[in-house]
Amino acid sequence: MITAHELLVIDDEGGKRGVMSKYDALRLAEAEGLDLVEVAPMAKPPVVKLMDFGKFKYQEQKKAAEARKHQKVIEIKEIKLRPMIDDHDYDVKMRAIKRFFEEGDKVKVTLRFKGREMAHMELGMELLQKVKRDIDTVGKVEQEPKLEGRQMVMVIAPKAG
Repeated sequence: MITAHELLVIDDEGGKRGVMSKYDALRLAEAEGLDLVEVAPMAKPPVVKLMDFGKFKYQEQKKAAEARKHQKVIEIKEIKLRPMIDDHDYDVKMRAIKRFFEEGDKVKVTLRFKGREMAHMELGMELLQKVKRDIDTVGKVEQEPKLEGRQMVMVIAPKAG
């Protein structure tokens, strides 16, 4: 796959073997039982390295898997409220929101309207403003309350640090 005729060859320990022809570099790689891999095709002359390519690919896969394992996936949890929620029920929902924040998750607060409650949207807005005030110390609003059909939605996230 290497198109250049003159190559700068680096051995598997990282030491320079010097500039040589493609034919000589391939013969050297074959003699050592390694592959000839082009690492810098735009350099003058192009740089190639002697390595076990299968082993190299395996190690790259292992690094990628390790990186994925240590990643924290942020989930969006949902808390559903009603406009005429009782104080105790509200407190229970707030504790759940704070627990989600401790786990590092975002929270989508959904306020559902039924029947004639649609005529009193201001009650729902007041409730979401109260939620915003109560989580001010531990979280921040990522998406302000907005009406989507028969429900009002607000997204809040934990404060960093």
